[in-house]
Amino acid sequence: MSAEKSVKVGIVGGTGYTGVELLRMLTLHPNAKLTMITSRKEAGTRLDAMFPSLRGRCDLVFSDTATADLTQCDVVFYATPHGVAMTDAPKLTAAGVKIIDLAADFRFKDLAVFEQWYKLPHTCPDLAAKAAYGLVELNRDAIKSAQIVGNPGCYPTTMQLGYYPLLKAGIVDAGHLIADCASGVSGAGKKAEMDYLFTEAGDNFKAYGVSGHRHHPETQARLQDMTTDKVRLIFTPHLTPMIRGMHSTLYATLTGKGLSMTNDELQALFVNAYQGEAFIDVMPFGSMPDTRSTRGSNMLRIALHRPQGGDTIVVLVVQDNLVKGSAGAAVQCMNLMFGLPETAGLLTMPLSP
Repeated sequence: MSAEKSVKVGIVGGTGYTGVELLRMLTLHPNAKLTMITSRKEAGTRLDAMFPSLRGRCDLVFSDTATADLTQCDVVFYATPHGVAMTDAPKLTAAGVKIIDLAADFRFKDLAVFEQWYKLPHTCPDLAAKAAYGLVELNRDAIKSAQIVGNPGCYPTTMQLGYYPLLKAGIVDAGHLIADCASGVSGAGKKAEMDYLFTEAGDNFKAYGVSGHRHHPETQARLQDMTTDKVRLIFTPHLTPMIRGMHSTLYATLTGKGLSMTNDELQALFVNAYQGEAFIDVMPFGSMPDTRSTRGSNMLRIALHRPQGGDTIVVLVVQDNLVKGSAGAAVQCMNLMFGLPETAGLLTMPLSP
């Protein structure tokens, strides 16, 4: 696709945090033509009336989700609750429209697991079977030829990219993986609930979903694809008092040849695995990546540690949960699906401070 040719883009659910992140990136995208943004409640409202940050950049008006003709788009992003994209998918795919779902409708091959965790019957299993999982760095070829992409969850992105080189090399005990992760409040979406009020989330830090979180089965299934050993993952998410950002501390026990590897050799596994990846930064061994270094960008940073030179390897992973953890990853998928440069519209530098 030439630089002059544009992709007609629709967004369903353009009023949430991931929706406005999509708008922020796509208004600056050299090949994206924002064609339609829908909302059930805000139909008829100008986007820049709701989001003043878009003034002078986008003059679209929200269309009514119930009546919008999305078949005029080349691709439709779903920044909606779980269950919405699969309702529309048969009609849109029949019309040749590509779909990128930021919810969970197309993340699972085992739909019984989806139905167990999301409490929804899956209405188009035939399309789910053909959908590609949208973690570009690990599934690039499938995404290029896909008509439907299921964007990964934010926590699963950090865990998969953090564990992948170790599991692929077969040097850790896959049955004892521990992930201790924390996300900013925006990860819960835009909703008025007690736990996410400033007075509740500010000056506070707490775990949640300890006995079970929806991102656990998604992550475990994908980690299992990386190894023939049985994977067992303990995953504990935390809510941290910041707006955006995610920090995952991943633990694994070195086994076999991994025990005799030097720190330089362990570092080389990650450097080689992600060599040439525009949005993964493998930092020097022993670095301390912080969430601010990725804020507002599609960058994910990784650093390795080996406490006391023992048999435990610690992988630190940071990203912006709304960008690389959601909307940025979705735009990265769009670029692949339409033969565009993978970095198009995504080279915004992190904000600091």
